[in-house]
Amino acid sequence: MKCPQCSHIDTRITDSRLSRDGMIVRRRRICEKCNYRFTTAETREVLDVMVVKKSGIKERYSTEKLLKAVSISLHKRPFTQDKIRDFILKIEVDLFKKDPKEISTKQIGDTVLKHLKMFDEVAYIRFASIYRDFRTIKGFRHEIDKLLQD
Repeated sequence: MKCPQCSHIDTRITDSRLSRDGMIVRRRRICEKCNYRFTTAETREVLDVMVVKKSGIKERYSTEKLLKAVSISLHKRPFTQDKIRDFILKIEVDLFKKDPKEISTKQIGDTVLKHLKMFDEVAYIRFASIYRDFRTIKGFRHEIDKLLQD
């Protein structure tokens, strides 16, 4: 791991800790050259899952695409990037607990909505408006009414 301060290639791990849910390993490191201390986080990488789009086209799953979509719905909400990344990890655990080779965009969208409903209601409505393609204010009203009933 390169030092972010001086770009020296040799760094040493001084401490490792699992996150609360056990899905992320946080490591404290120190640069052997300049003694700069920094933290890294390791997560599972999803490599072999294909996403099937509505059109039938398949593409490799991307955590970054999911992170971008969810971050848009959480824009100006009171969450840190670390909290959002932890949230994305929970969604991925739910999505991939059955170890699928293919997953549809519908499954991804529905899972995101399920988690957003409990995480942040404003972000839930924002995400639903794009995912469910609201064309009028009635779409928003219907979704808000459903949310209020639950």
